[in-house]
Parts: sequence; C-alpha cells; structure tokens
Amino acid sequence: MLRRRFVVSGLFALFMSLCGLSGLGSAVFGPTVALADDHEPHPFSVHDLVAMDRISSVTVSPDGMHIAFVLRTADMEANRGRTDLWIMDIDGEGLRPLTTHEAGDFNPVWAPDSSALWFLSTRSGSSQIWRIPVDGGEAVQMSDWPLGVGDLQVGPRGERVAFSMEVFVDCETVDCTKERLDAREEDPTTGMVYDQLFVRHWDTWKDGRRRHLFTAPVTEDGTLGDPVDMMAGMDADSPSKPFGGAEEYTFTPDGRGLVFTARTDGPSEPWSTDHDLWYVAEPGAEPRVLTDDNEAWDTAPRFSPDGSVLAYTAMRVPDYEADRLRIVTRSWDDGEVGEARWLTEDWDRSAYSIGWTEDGKALLTHANHLGRRALFRVDARSGEVEKLVDGGSVKSEEHRDGRIYFAEDNFRSPVQIFSIAEDGSDRRQLTTINQDRLDAVEMGAPEQFTFTGANGDEVYAWIVEPAGFDPDRTYPVAFLIHGGPQGSFGQGFHYRWNPQTYAGAGYAVVMVDFHGSTGYGQEFTDSIRDNWGGWPLEDLQKGLAAALERYEWMDGDRVAALGASYGGYMINWIAGNWPERFTCLVNHDGLFDLESMYYSTEELWFPEREFLGSPWNSDSYDRWNPAEHVENWKTPMLVVHGELDYRVPISEGLQTFTALQRQGIPSRFLYFPDENHWVLSPANSILWHDTVLEWLDRWTKPDGAGR
Repeated sequence: MLRRRFVVSGLFALFMSLCGLSGLGSAVFGPTVALADDHEPHPFSVHDLVAMDRISSVTVSPDGMHIAFVLRTADMEANRGRTDLWIMDIDGEGLRPLTTHEAGDFNPVWAPDSSALWFLSTRSGSSQIWRIPVDGGEAVQMSDWPLGVGDLQVGPRGERVAFSMEVFVDCETVDCTKERLDAREEDPTTGMVYDQLFVRHWDTWKDGRRRHLFTAPVTEDGTLGDPVDMMAGMDADSPSKPFGGAEEYTFTPDGRGLVFTARTDGPSEPWSTDHDLWYVAEPGAEPRVLTDDNEAWDTAPRFSPDGSVLAYTAMRVPDYEADRLRIVTRSWDDGEVGEARWLTEDWDRSAYSIGWTEDGKALLTHANHLGRRALFRVDARSGEVEKLVDGGSVKSEEHRDGRIYFAEDNFRSPVQIFSIAEDGSDRRQLTTINQDRLDAVEMGAPEQFTFTGANGDEVYAWIVEPAGFDPDRTYPVAFLIHGGPQGSFGQGFHYRWNPQTYAGAGYAVVMVDFHGSTGYGQEFTDSIRDNWGGWPLEDLQKGLAAALERYEWMDGDRVAALGASYGGYMINWIAGNWPERFTCLVNHDGLFDLESMYYSTEELWFPEREFLGSPWNSDSYDRWNPAEHVENWKTPMLVVHGELDYRVPISEGLQTFTALQRQGIPSRFLYFPDENHWVLSPANSILWHDTVLEWLDRWTKPDGAGR
C-alpha cells in the first residue's frame, strides 16, 4: 500500500496561498501571518513546491509605466492551477491583481496606447478574447465565437487582433468547423480513418483539424468584427504543435498582414523540421513563403521598431530539432525581403528568444550558457554579443526607456521580475512573490564544478547540499540525469525535477551536463548522435566519481540514480551497463527498446537523426538499445509512465517493468492514466514525489525506514 505523508507547515502555506494571504508581500495585503518568526524553517518538500505561486507572461506596457504578468496559484480542491492577471508600476510598486475570476485568465497583451490589457479567458465556457482597462473597471468579453481562441496578439495600431483557432482546412467558416464537430459528437460510431501520419502527437489523437491564425478588426464601437482565416486552405499548423505559441508570428508594420511560422510538408511532416516563414499581406490574400531556400527550422519573426528589418531565428541542419538557432536579419520593404544575414553565425550559442531594443540598434535574447540560461545583447549591425545577466534562468526580456526588464528563477527561488540598466548594471528586484514561503523552508546550497569527462573535454556539473547541511555528517546521494538529451540541468526552479525536493528529504544531489547537453557549444551538443550510451555514460561515471571525491560528506555506498525521457533511457542503459553502482534506480517515461520506440513514437525526425536512419537501414538502434542488455539487470527500479505519453509510449514503461518482474528484480510501477510525458496536476505531482522518495528511502537509508 503506497503511503502518503503531508508536511503540516507545507499544507498551512498552501492553505494561505489559496486564501490569498501569503507570498505576495505586505505592500498588497499588509502584514502576513508570521511563519518564520514563530517556527523554525522546515525542509523543502513537494507540498511547498506545488504551493508556490508561478509568474509567467511578463509584459511591459508600451508607455513604460506598468508591468503585467500572469500569476498561477494552486487550487488543490480543483486539482489544477488557477491563473489571474496582475499588474504593478514599472518600479515594482503598486502590485495588485487585475482579475480574480475563478476561471483561467491568461495571455495578456497591451493595447498600443497602454490603457488596457487584452487577454484570453475561459470564464464564458471556452477560451475567448477579453479586454480590461488598467485604471479600473470590469473585464469586457470581446469575442463569442463557436471555437476556442489561443495565441493572442494585438496589431501595432490597435486596429486588429490576431489569434489561433483549430479548424478543418476545407471549411470556409468557423461555423462549419463547429457544425462538423457537433455532428461527430452525435455520431454513434467512434472509429477514425487515417491516410498518413501523424495519427497522434504529444498527448492528443489527431482529428483532422489544423491550428490556423485568424485576424479580426476592432470596430469603431470597440467590438470585434468577424474572424478571417489568414491561412485559408493551408494544410499546416501555426503556431506549430505541440509547443508553439504567439512568439511564432507577428503583425507586419502596417498592421494589416502577418508573418508566421508554418511547415507544409504533407505526408513527410513527421520526419521533417522544415518550418518556414510565410507572409500574408492582408485578410483574404494568398500566403507567400519567405524562407524557402532554408530546409531547416525558421521561426520567431520580429520587426525592428521602424519596420525596416525583419529578424528571426533559424537553424541550418534539416530534420534536426537541436541544431543551433542563429539570429537572422533581412531588410523589409512592404513585403519584399532582402538577402538573409546570419547575424550570430560566429556565436556558438542557441538564441531561444528574440526582441528588439527600442532604438533598433540591438536585439535581446536568452540562451543556455554553461549550466545557466543567460541574457545577451546582440548588436544589430556587427553581430557582437554581450552577456548582461548570468545567474539563473532568464526569460521574457523587454527594453523600455533605457532599462531591460526580465523574469528569472534559480535553484532557490521561483520566477521573480527584475530590471537592469542597458549595460547590465544596477540590477533591481521588482517582485518578492512567495517570499513568506521561501522564508519558511530550508533549502540546500547549490555549487557548480567541472571535471574532465569523455574525449578529454571539460564537463560541467551541479551539486545541491542537503537542507540543514552538517559537514560532519554523511548523506545519501540522488544522482539526477536530465532528459532531452539535448537539454541541461541548468540553474532554474523546476516544477517536475526540482533538486530541492531531494535536498529537503536529506539527499545530496548531483547533476551532470553530459555530452549532448546544451549551452556548451554546438559540437558538444551534436556529439551525442550515434553515441547515446557512450560518452554520456562516461561523463556520468566520471562526474559521479569527481563529486564523491570532492565532497567527502557524500556517501558513495548509498547512491540512487533517477532520470526521465532520455534520462529514463539512461537509467535502463545503466541497469545493463553499470549494474553494480547504484542502490536503486528511478525511470520516468524512459526508452526501453529503441526499435519498438521508433515504430510507435510520433516525431520521426528525432530517432532518424540520433540513430542515423531507420531501424531497417541503421545498426545504431541495436548498438544503443537497452533491451539488448536486460540479462545484466539486477538493480531495484521504480518505473513511472503516463498513458497519454505519445512521445515515449506507455509500451516502453510496460516492457521495462515486465523485464524487471520476470527476472525477480525488486521493482514497482507507478502508472498515470491521465498524464502525458510530464506529470502536471498538483495531486499527481505529490503522489509522484511521495512514491519516488519512498523508493529512494527504502534502498538508500541505513535502516530502510524512509522518511
């Protein structure tokens, strides 16, 4: 029987959050209930993790007077996150909620005159467009269309809004799509017929609809006119699925047209990454491709403030999702584009965002950099790159009136909002969301170190000390292995793989950015190709040895290894190729059989790039296949998998558990029928952490008694 434990102080903090009384600072509500003064801080746990309010969608008003953002709070009773819009003065004063509806309010976009925020809300029963004045007044519903709306933007003059809707390509009206969906609901048959891939993607079975961009005019009386499909007839999605958003398109400088990202590869879509930029001049016009000469990924278009230059990010390697994203600029003259200039070709980092400074002389971007996600300034003429912020994980950067505003989190704090001067000096913290919760917990101190890994390369790693660290004690080790594999265990506050949840449970945490990780140059990232169990495993072996030698308080006889996705693959690989090292293993949504995985996953460009082709023409699948080493397995393993994971299908987890059980290896299977590749609901997150830590405690604590 699985045990469930609750930390009293963590639940109290959660209760305070749901009542709106904690974590928002005394400037809003006056003095809060004193937790830190009356009680010793308790070790950080999953209950503290799910209770944290989360800042996202930070946006600065055009007049530089206010900052708006979305604040997500945990609603444990409803087992979901609730989102509201918040606003504050540009200096962080005057923090207040702008919406407090029980439904979800999200995707805030400023009106060009800064007088109001447009946003999306589900308060009418589906996601629709709303508008609220920032100086007081009620939110007004602006759309009431039969389909839900996403990915909102407002035109540069406020004359039009743009958004996405899921439509059948052959339907000429929104009503047509709705009528067809209603007819399906009434049809007693449930079978679906497919003539090509995709049949499912990420966590959703395809139903024939495409995500299309629409615009609607803002009429003289302030209402919205009829929506017009700007991609009419295109068999493509924009924004791209499953993770694309409003960053993948932009209004043209005249406010009439759009430049957007779309992939039009027909039956080859599942093995292609050829996303192009398209231009549609006005409602009813024919979209025209702008980047047909590049067969790799083009995305994130942004116009310079004067409208003369189009900037975007692009890869050079086709059919590869982890190639370096370069910043590209092209002159723009009413739809005519100049020659592409690869502005950051000589900068060996991947630009994950793009935004112009107000004077049009530079672009701002954030990129993974040596175990962090740093903020950079790129000169628009020379391409010279200057690092401005390099501490935690940066996002949502914007430039106003000589200052740069951004969001940042780190190993010891969720996202906060900051500002700096243009040269990176004069850093100011503008929010203290969750400060009471942070004061009430003990966290472990992080430290970064390097060692010589595979191929003689310098490899970076992080450790996090146990909460309440005592250098005279020894501690068991949680060895975390990141997914991707082209990813990084960088300096950030993660809500699924947060090292502080292990530090709070009395574990030392070790995290290695092995070959294949991002932020260390493209050659380092590419080196994992046809090398999945080679250099990365060597890095993990050498990194763990280096940590145990460097930190004598780590107990090398009590080490558990945990990983998800590629990290879960590595857990299976370790089970067969490093079987004596660990007291126990945890495998979340990991790959077991590379051949069966190929035939049941959805985005085929990924395995075909990593393993040099398909199973029938490449022996790489056999070379790096964990299923080929099952006879060596002996380490106790917890297997976790979600039914809705179509990236790494449930069969991979079931095969892993079968291999363990049939050989009599101590094992447990945690199954989520309603989760995808990630565990997202608050209640399931608590169950996940409780189950994982119980498993670790059972095999690594001296008496096996657990927490």
